[in-house]
Amino acid sequence: MSARRADDEADDGGGRAQCRTAAQAAAAAIAELAELTSKQAEGATSAEPIEDGWLVEVEVLEDRRIPSSSDMLALYEVELDVDGNLVAYRRTRRYSRGSTDIGARGAP
Repeated sequence: MSARRADDEADDGGGRAQCRTAAQAAAAAIAELAELTSKQAEGATSAEPIEDGWLVEVEVLEDRRIPSSSDMLALYEVELDVDGNLVAYRRTRRYSRGSTDIGARGAP
């Protein structure tokens, strides 16, 4: 393994890689949230660095319906520390799949 690759995958000694990029933070947030809620994550809608880690918004399938266009989705805000460990999470919005204006901060 190259020195650069080893540095990119540096861990905290506990086996968890540090979240150095938005993609790593999003993947960690999705995994942590899925483990806690047992719900299927659709993906991350935002990831931003904060003072002590990352703030990631994850879209989750909360209630599967027929037709799928009426599925109920939710946005969760997930806070991770720099090592990718969950610090806090909360559901910030719930909506049907066909809704518009999803993910806009301050939206009702």
